Amino acid sequence: MEMEDTFRDQKKLRKAELISPPNRLKQKVGSGGIDEKVLMKATELMETNTIEFQPIAAMLVDVLREAISDAKSGSLQGEQAIEAMLYPAMQLKAQGGMFHYPLISDISNTLVNFLETVSNTDKDVLDIVVAHKMSINAVLGSQIKGDGGKIGRELREALLDACARYYKAKKH
Repeated sequence: MEMEDTFRDQKKLRKAELISPPNRLKQKVGSGGIDEKVLMKATELMETNTIEFQPIAAMLVDVLREAISDAKSGSLQGEQAIEAMLYPAMQLKAQGGMFHYPLISDISNTLVNFLETVSNTDKDVLDIVVAHKMSINAVLGSQIKGDGGKIGRELREALLDACARYYKAKKH
């Protein structure tokens, strides 16, 4: 199952996006291309990155766990609960690939797409969010870098299937 197939017919109730503030320095200097040497150096730094992603990801997963717990307890409800879960999911989506964990980015992307379409945080929604959190923890615990191969594909498909079953159940 492809991600586009799962979310194609779902109305987005919110748009989780990164908002870039105006770049004042660029406005002063003007626009233009980036020097090829600078691009090569940036690419090299990204490829040889030695920063440990696991502590960063563990912190973000903990933020997601707290948001889930708050939604389950009722201390966060509705839009506040969804936003609290969207923030760490967006961060994991953005940073996973940068730190050589594209499977975490893929899982988090599915979660972001799902959270953009749900109207509340009922038990079924929270169960799906928990499944995503557990999957991210499994990838981190097993240190699965890259796309995860067959296991990664099966994991992504299982999460997409869970989302598709949710949408199907909510139609009836």
